[in-house]
Amino acid sequence: MQEVLIAADSANTLRARAARLVLSNGFQRTVIGLILLNAVTLGLETSSSVMAAAGGVLTVLDTGLLWLFTAELALRIYAFRGRFFRDPWGIFDLVVVGIAWMPATGPLSVLRALRVLRVLRMISVVPSLRHVVEAMLHALPGMGSIVLLMALIFYVFAVMATKLYGDLAPERFGSLGASLFTLFQMMTLESWAEANVRPILETQPLAWMFFVPFILLATFVVLNLFIGVIVDSIQTLRAERESADVRAAEAATQRAAAAAHADQEAVLAEIRALRAEIAALRAERRG
Repeated sequence: MQEVLIAADSANTLRARAARLVLSNGFQRTVIGLILLNAVTLGLETSSSVMAAAGGVLTVLDTGLLWLFTAELALRIYAFRGRFFRDPWGIFDLVVVGIAWMPATGPLSVLRALRVLRVLRMISVVPSLRHVVEAMLHALPGMGSIVLLMALIFYVFAVMATKLYGDLAPERFGSLGASLFTLFQMMTLESWAEANVRPILETQPLAWMFFVPFILLATFVVLNLFIGVIVDSIQTLRAERESADVRAAEAATQRAAAAAHADQEAVLAEIRALRAEIAALRAERRG
C-alpha cells in the first residue's frame, strides 16, 4: 500500500511539473516558433522548383515537426488529463494535428491537403488571437439579425435588378442568381462602376438611382453593422475579463485579510495564555 501511495505522489508530481512546463513562457514561445517554421515549410512545398531542389529535406522537416506537435499534445494530455478534452482549443489542436496523420494514399488522401491547418494552431497558442476569435464567436447571435437584413436587401434588389436590367445585361442580371452574384460583387466595390453600372447608364441614365442606394445600404451601412457588433463583443468580453480579474483580486485580498486576522487572533490567544501562566506562577510564589 505504501508503494502505491508513493507511486501516486510521484505521478502527481510529474503531472504538476509537466503542467508548469506546458504553461511556461519559454515552452509557448518554442511552440510558436515551430508553428511559424511549419508554415514556411508548407509554403515552400507549393513551389515545384524548391521541391525539386530540396524536397526531401522539406519532407523530413515536415515529418519531424508533426512528431513534435504530437509529442506536445501528448504532454498536454498527460498534464491536464480530462481538462484537456473539456477545453475547446485543446480539441481544435487535436483535430488539426490528427488530420495531418491521415494517409497520403486512399480515399482520405485528400485530407492531407488540410495539413496547412496546423498553422491555425497559432490562434490557440497566442492569447490575443484567442480573444479575438472568442469575441467573433460571441458575436454570432447578434450577427444573425444583420445577416437576415442583408439577405432581405439582396433579395429585393436582385429581383428589381433582374426585371429592370435583365434585357440590357443578361450576363450580369439575366437571372436571379446572376443578379445576386453581381450585387455581391458590387458590395465589395470591385469594378462596380466600370463593369456593371456605366454600361447600363449609357442606355438608362437614371439607373444610378437604383445602384447608389444599394451600395450605400450594403457596403456602408450593413457591413459597418458587422464591424460594430464584433467591436462591441470584444469590448464586452474585455470588460468581463477585467471584472473577473478584479473579483479574483478582491477574493485574494479577502483571503489574505482573513488569514492575517486568524494569525492575529492566534497570537493574541497565545499572549493571553502566557499572561495566565505568569499570573499562576506569581500566585504560587506568593502562596
